[in-house]
Amino acid sequence: MSSTDKVFAGSIPKLYDEYLVPMIFSVYAEDIARRVAARAPSTLLEIAAGTGAVTRAVAAALPRGVRYVATDLNEPMLAVAAQRQADDDRITFRQADGMALPFGDAGFDVVCCQFGAMFFPDRVKAYGEVKRVLRGGGTFVFNVWDRIEDNVVTHEATTALARMFPDDPPRFMTRTPHGYHDKALIRSDLERAGFRDITIETLSEISRAPSAEYAATALCQGTPLRSEIEARDASKLQAATDLVAEALRTRHGSGAVDGKIQAIVIEARA
Repeated sequence: MSSTDKVFAGSIPKLYDEYLVPMIFSVYAEDIARRVAARAPSTLLEIAAGTGAVTRAVAAALPRGVRYVATDLNEPMLAVAAQRQADDDRITFRQADGMALPFGDAGFDVVCCQFGAMFFPDRVKAYGEVKRVLRGGGTFVFNVWDRIEDNVVTHEATTALARMFPDDPPRFMTRTPHGYHDKALIRSDLERAGFRDITIETLSEISRAPSAEYAATALCQGTPLRSEIEARDASKLQAATDLVAEALRTRHGSGAVDGKIQAIVIEARA
């Protein structure tokens, strides 16, 4: 993993929330919310909350008495989430590293995490932390992206950028968001951390963007892919965005851009 893969700062959080969340994250946030609500937790921890896509969906699905702690490694991302949910007194927002959770043992009924496990440097250690803070029999609900080839628009964007930087193509999307999709490995990592009753399923959906420019801006400027582009040539960010937009228009036409997205959803019991 590159040192920039976990940096969501500058203008990235705002663009991420405005563009990427509705395009690819909201539909999976609703799925996580349904799964969490089905467990009827009284105490809930969210890891890697980002700008709060899951936080908002889960909060809408849970009753008044819940104690909900939402965390993220990146303060700028969490600030957006906290601002969006400022009037919900059930939720506490706290900066935290998933590798070393600042909570006591057995304090939560459910832990959830949307598209965060791919960023953990040591997943077995991170899962061990989740198990530690879960009550016995508590549930860990999380998802990860499937391989990039099953996520059409992101794959097309990555392919287009490789043409602009043929000697050193930006590989953030393949390397990190779409780099942890081996179901056998996921199961093994969870088992090594002490989890049991593990269910793993594939969930396909459709991403929708109003235009090719919208999708290109979301991916090239609202994720750490931006840092990769700027590291190669800081003057080419807009040109790279335009190149991706043109590639998407060629494949999807001049109107809205729809494309298959696919994730892996996991539930495991402590």
